[in-house]
Amino acid sequence: MRTKEDKIRQHKADLALLGVAFIWGITFVAVKDALADIGPFYFLAFRFAAAFLFLGAMYYKRLVKISRRELGAGVFIGLFLFGGYAFQTMGLKYTGAANAGFITGLSVVLVPLFISVSSRRLPSGSLTAGVLSSATGLALLSLSQTLIFNYGDLLVFFCAVCFAGHIIAVGRFASRLDPVPLTAIQIGTVSAISFLFGIALETPPSTITGPVWKAFLITSIPATSLAFLIQNKAQKFTSAIHTAVIFTTEPVFAGIGAYFLAGEVLSPRQLAGCALILAGMLVADLKGADPRTKEAGIGKQELGIGEAEKRKPRGI
Repeated sequence: MRTKEDKIRQHKADLALLGVAFIWGITFVAVKDALADIGPFYFLAFRFAAAFLFLGAMYYKRLVKISRRELGAGVFIGLFLFGGYAFQTMGLKYTGAANAGFITGLSVVLVPLFISVSSRRLPSGSLTAGVLSSATGLALLSLSQTLIFNYGDLLVFFCAVCFAGHIIAVGRFASRLDPVPLTAIQIGTVSAISFLFGIALETPPSTITGPVWKAFLITSIPATSLAFLIQNKAQKFTSAIHTAVIFTTEPVFAGIGAYFLAGEVLSPRQLAGCALILAGMLVADLKGADPRTKEAGIGKQELGIGEAEKRKPRGI
């Protein structure tokens, strides 16, 4: 049974995660503007390198004592993080900030779905309804009149899959490891892989323009190093599913930001799609989770690892 202190910690963690969702939501417009002047992989490489250096300067004493377990977990989680940001940033070249925000938000529908599959339980009726609602919304938001998916929206959907994996992976390791090195290694992993892809696939930018500098300032520290540090710390005190529910607000913030900062206006059909996606997120996460895991906090069963995983050594 949770104590009053535990509940206060969870409320503080939830407020911190809400702040993270707000920061992420308003960055879509800035990143989209920057991509006119820099390739997505070089942008990610510089963004995450700056975030890594910031964490290194702030916490170098803790980082020099990093354990092999923290290093392995950070790299593993960082692979999901790289996939999410790579697909999202590439997708923003071909779709609007509002579309990207709502489709990215599908990750919170996928979290309980993946947990259900990995724990070998049939999805509940509410989870199934949430997934169907979100899928219908995605179709209304993204399909053209010829029933062809927008290429950028498809890339952002793969981003949502990766971010769902990231939420679950953070939940698995955050309660047992130091969040500072865990966050730093994730961020360093994204930067390193992005540099490799940038060298192989893109032309380095000859100059750094104003919109690129603006995006770097907004995304590198507030939306990357601080945001993920907060997430990794906060998920010590709240569950992966609870985190996913809070992150349903990110696409709302993205839509508001796209309207006021970029003048994006969605059609009635697209607005209906956004509403269905948001409804699906809430139904899936509030009603679709197994009642035994919803209040369990962060543990093997809550993350859908299953009995076979419990019998394995506690390594990575």
